[in-house]
Amino acid sequence: MNNLLVSGYRAHELNIFNQKHEGIAYIKQAITNKLLPLIDDGLQWVITPGQYGVDLWACEAVIALKPHYPQLRLSIITAYSNPEEKWKDDKKEYYEQVLKGVDYYASVSDKPYDGIWQLQARDELLFRKTDGILLVYDEDAGEGSPRYFKERALRRQQADGYRYISISSDDIQSIADEANYRDMD
Repeated sequence: MNNLLVSGYRAHELNIFNQKHEGIAYIKQAITNKLLPLIDDGLQWVITPGQYGVDLWACEAVIALKPHYPQLRLSIITAYSNPEEKWKDDKKEYYEQVLKGVDYYASVSDKPYDGIWQLQARDELLFRKTDGILLVYDEDAGEGSPRYFKERALRRQQADGYRYISISSDDIQSIADEANYRDMD
């Protein structure tokens, strides 16, 4: 696998409203744990839609890995221009900081948000340009925006072998439990 799409929940879907939430570190660790064997097998690009939440935390995880894996590249492909335009200042600053570690950034549409067609065009491009997806999604936790990526990935998996890799809330909880257990020693 050369190119991997990484996505998942938006921060608000996880009830995370700032970058200080302790769960973010466990989500990033879960992403890193899934990426490492893929990198060893030749993964070259991690591509995200760059939305606030799992997408950007995945970017942080990749940026942290890049000094050890200089062949690894990171891309954000947004649906429309200036997706951060209406975000609060702290989120904008965070986004701009993440962008400094990105190797390629583009928008499918050079216009501001104009309609769902931009999101559909972005998703079409992301699936066309990748060999698989790493998705932070847990059906047991309830419906959420990643559901559509999962459905599309599974359809494509049946059609042409597209790879589907998931991270569930149980995966993240086990990382948190392990960290808390180590802290007790």
